[in-house]
Amino acid sequence: MSQPPDPILAEARDTTRRVARTFSLACRLLPREVRDDVYRLYLVFRTLDDLVDFGDPRADDRLAAVEEWCAGAPPRSREAQLLAELDSRYALPRDALIDFCRGMRGDLAGTPIYTEDELNEYCYRVAGTVGVTMAALLGSDDLDGARPSAAALGMAMQRTNILRDIDEDLANGRIYLAQETIDRYGSFAPGQRAALLRDQIDRADALYREGIAGIPLLHTGRRAIRAAAQMYREILRQIEREGYGRHAGRVVVPRSRKVFVAVRAAGM
Repeated sequence: MSQPPDPILAEARDTTRRVARTFSLACRLLPREVRDDVYRLYLVFRTLDDLVDFGDPRADDRLAAVEEWCAGAPPRSREAQLLAELDSRYALPRDALIDFCRGMRGDLAGTPIYTEDELNEYCYRVAGTVGVTMAALLGSDDLDGARPSAAALGMAMQRTNILRDIDEDLANGRIYLAQETIDRYGSFAPGQRAALLRDQIDRADALYREGIAGIPLLHTGRRAIRAAAQMYREILRQIEREGYGRHAGRVVVPRSRKVFVAVRAAGM
């Protein structure tokens, strides 16, 4: 007999394909038995992130519901319920989920980022934790050993997002670069940010190398994660091709280029 429609799963699939096009491409390489759960997990993180980004008054309570579930309380929100269901199959790392909520609360508070160490901590909380949780879904004989690489890959992707979205974030009154780095290079205005971007790209590339080195530790989804890593990393190469921020605007890698990079990375 066919399974009844699952509206939350349908929403999760649609959200991933609509909002995270690069990640959605990589998800096609995931084994069927884990792919839908990755969509569900993405819906949790995306929902909470959007509530925070848009200043939704429900954000604080929805974060609190996840924090309470992590501490042992029954789930009382959709996000907590989804996490509880996933936890029954994968034993999610609750410490990572709590750290994710801390990162979201930092965004809610508008906590400034002064140093590269603070930027690393921010990137771990909002994205490295996602990598750690993904590693739990994909499995490993050595999850403790896989965690640093999984966190590094998430952090690399977050640093890439920051560089891609500099001008968009500025227009929204947000700066996610470390103030000490801005001060060191004097300016990050269009046409004056090449030295700063070279520095930040080097830092992101180092994290990609660490993250990619840990992919063989995963049980499943290795091709998908390698493809996702290389597609995201290609944004850095696009920044370089476009002259290190010579012109303002969001950096976009053409879809045909992403597909080429994904196929090459996945060994297809």
